[in-house]
Amino acid sequence: MGIQEILEGKKQWRAHMARVKALPPDYQIAYKEIQKYFFKVGPVDLPDGPLLSGIVDFFEEGVAADKGVLELIGNDVAAFCDDLVKDSRTYADIYQESISRKPGTAGK
Repeated sequence: MGIQEILEGKKQWRAHMARVKALPPDYQIAYKEIQKYFFKVGPVDLPDGPLLSGIVDFFEEGVAADKGVLELIGNDVAAFCDDLVKDSRTYADIYQESISRKPGTAGK
């Protein structure tokens, strides 16, 4: 990864976070919880995929429709997140596979 790619990535992330900061406070709190959940157990392709920006799009539409964030995602943030990535390979899957392997079978 070259310096130009790193700088472009940072520029895109800052623009993304500026959109998050423009949301109402309750949406920002929900977004931060979703982000925290995904960074911990989320999809492997999270950094390269459109998931987080899609959530911001979804939230912006909710704000425009004058809906509360819980009307959009429900009361269980983890369930909302799990439903979004139900067909994706997650870090939790990788971890579960690593502890499920029998001792001495790594790499086989």
